[in-house]
Amino acid sequence: MSEIYIIEHLEPELGKWCLIEYAHISKIVGKANLWFTNIKNDKDTHKLRESGKIFRESVSKLKLENACILDPEAKKTLTIQEAKNFKYFIFGGILGDFPPKKRTSRELTRFVKGEIRNIGKEQMSTDNAIYTVKQICRGKELTKLQFQDNLEIKFDKVMSLELPYRYNLVKGKPLISPELVRFLKKKKGF
Repeated sequence: MSEIYIIEHLEPELGKWCLIEYAHISKIVGKANLWFTNIKNDKDTHKLRESGKIFRESVSKLKLENACILDPEAKKTLTIQEAKNFKYFIFGGILGDFPPKKRTSRELTRFVKGEIRNIGKEQMSTDNAIYTVKQICRGKELTKLQFQDNLEIKFDKVMSLELPYRYNLVKGKPLISPELVRFLKKKKGF
C-alpha cells in the first residue's frame, strides 16, 4: 500500500517559505503521493500544481479512512507496525513558532477524524516530519533515525540565523532544501 501524505495548509497565505518547503516535500515523497488541502484560491492552486494534488476543502471534509494525524502533542508515538495500517498521513502546514504554540492540536487535530500519533515531542519543519514518517513506513524505527536539533545558517562572517527545529541527518547532513537556504541567505532571515 502506497501511503498518501496530506498537508492541511493552515497559514493565512502561501508564502515563499511554504512554497519552497512544499516543493521539497514533493521531491521527498513524489507528486503522486502528496495532497494539499485547504487551498483557498486559484493563485495558490496554480503555484502548487506541480507539487501535488490540490483540494480547496479542508482534510476534515474528505472523510478518509485509515488516517493518521501527526501531532507533537499526541500521547502515542508512531511505530513501524502501526504505520502499515495507515493509508493517509496528515500534517499541519504551519510555519513553526518558537516556542511552539501547539497550533497543530488547536487548528487541525480536533477537527479531523483519525488516529493521532507523534514522531517525538521536538518541533520539526513539515518536510522533516514527512521524511521521518516516510522512513518509519519503510521500516526504520524512530529511535534509529539520526537528528540534529537547531541549525545555523550563516549569512557572512558575523550574521547568522538559527532555526530552532529538529532536522533529520541524511548522510551526515541536516535535511533542508538548498533552495530554502538560498532564500534565507538572500533575505537575511525571516
